[in-house]
Amino acid sequence: MPETTPAPTRALTTDTRTLGETGITVSALGVGTWAWGDTAFWGYGSTYTRADAAAAFRASVNAGINLFDTAEIYGRGTSERLLGSFAHTIASPNAPLVLASKFAPLPNRWSVKKAVPEMLDRTLARLGVEQIGLYQIHWPVPWAKSDDLMDALATAVHAGKVRAVGVSNYTGKMMHRAHARLATHGVPLASNQVQYSLLHRTPETNGVLEACRELNVALIAYSPLAQGVLTARYANGEIGKLSGPRRFSRRWSAKGREELRPLTTMLQEIAAAHEKTVEQVALNWLLSVDPRVIPIPGAKRATQATANAGALGWRLTDTELATLAGLTTGHRRSFPPI
Repeated sequence: MPETTPAPTRALTTDTRTLGETGITVSALGVGTWAWGDTAFWGYGSTYTRADAAAAFRASVNAGINLFDTAEIYGRGTSERLLGSFAHTIASPNAPLVLASKFAPLPNRWSVKKAVPEMLDRTLARLGVEQIGLYQIHWPVPWAKSDDLMDALATAVHAGKVRAVGVSNYTGKMMHRAHARLATHGVPLASNQVQYSLLHRTPETNGVLEACRELNVALIAYSPLAQGVLTARYANGEIGKLSGPRRFSRRWSAKGREELRPLTTMLQEIAAAHEKTVEQVALNWLLSVDPRVIPIPGAKRATQATANAGALGWRLTDTELATLAGLTTGHRRSFPPI
């Protein structure tokens, strides 16, 4: 349980992180733009618009956030185009923007030495830039050799089209191999983007977080709010009519919500003690796990972006961190490598 009289919120003068050994400084919290490319964005039951996404972008930048993550497959390039158009409206951001995207090693891309530069050029064109801050391999696949992928990424760095390179959904063993191959080119591995939250703590037990610490690589955490489970709406039972995958998820069933009640109740209590929101507490827990962790929650509207940014600049107490960790120990299970 939290302390009866919580220790004062630990304020921070800065809240930034570095992308491994690249020397690139980013905000400790980024923004995931997957939803900007959602097909629902274009009218299939969507309740938000392009203007909403633009406002979310501006609110994020105004709050000091400078890392924005997208991918070529998000809406078949839609997310990249939107991010690029929004970025060009910012003349003097609080910090230089770091735009990040990903190469998808799809089955029809047998020659990665050819595909990586071609798809990178298309990404750069959609973003409207000559150089991207971070370019990542979206996921590992057996038909694309890791060494070939890393060689192609290193070539892009030396060509001046990419500042830093990373991977996504890689295991700890895969990270070590990618790191070693990039080192032969004098290029550091900047990051590994994996799912990580209070309800998905697998990186702590499958070797990924350990590898990030050993190699000094940033861990970019996607789905840091467990796709909406770690939110005030969920904690208050205000989930509305379920659609999509949520209809089949145990966590969104009445029984699942009851099983998570001890956690959601504790999140509410801690949030009240700090005058923060449930979402901000869940994100702050991730920020406190390790200085290499960079959560990238999504934001469809300005209010959501501003609320996410409220996770920055302070820290939970040690007692609160331990309490939340104890309530989610079962979510540290290590699953087979992807």
